[in-house]
Amino acid sequence: MEKSLYSLMLMDDVVKEVDRLAFRRGTNRSNMINQILAEYLSMTTPEKRIGNIFRQIESAMNRNSVIVPFVDENARTMLLKSSLEYKYRPTIKYEVELYKIPRGAIGELTVTFRTQSDSLIKGVNSFLSIWMNLEEHYLGKYFPGQSADYKVGDGRFVRTIHLRSDRDHSDESVGKEISDYIQNFDALIKGYLSGEYGAADIERKYVDALNGGIGIL
Repeated sequence: MEKSLYSLMLMDDVVKEVDRLAFRRGTNRSNMINQILAEYLSMTTPEKRIGNIFRQIESAMNRNSVIVPFVDENARTMLLKSSLEYKYRPTIKYEVELYKIPRGAIGELTVTFRTQSDSLIKGVNSFLSIWMNLEEHYLGKYFPGQSADYKVGDGRFVRTIHLRSDRDHSDESVGKEISDYIQNFDALIKGYLSGEYGAADIERKYVDALNGGIGIL
């Protein structure tokens, strides 16, 4: 949705209350007025849609209880944390960023690993190689047009988020798709790093998830 500059005459007391509300919600005056008018007119702003998606992710993760969500109102990013069953219980951080104006992709998922362990770094890199190869093979083969761009390095894995081209998407369904993807990724990387799953197990479980509609972003 494009924005333009408009001149409005408003009561000083109204502006003060708008500013107070904007401060509490972590936004500015213009954006706050835009949201108020959009809500009054039953319109959905990009900010509201992002908030709806994040609330769906938060709800799904709270039911899961393995991954802990952190979300600020009116933010375009959402942070989630999970702990590895490994020495010193290192943390995996998932950051979901959604674009106000989608540019092919609707956002990015960034996974950050903080560790000084050479063996853990090697294991993480091995898993990421397996994961990207699986996505490139199966998404391209069974879901034409579905692909992702990756950036890997310095303990970070960044993946673009796309929506399946064969269905319509509500805020709830988008939140569920992102939640399912993160939970599947989290479970499989933990299983791989613990030694419970090998490469063949990861592929089998990945395909099972695809067949269940999970992992197609």
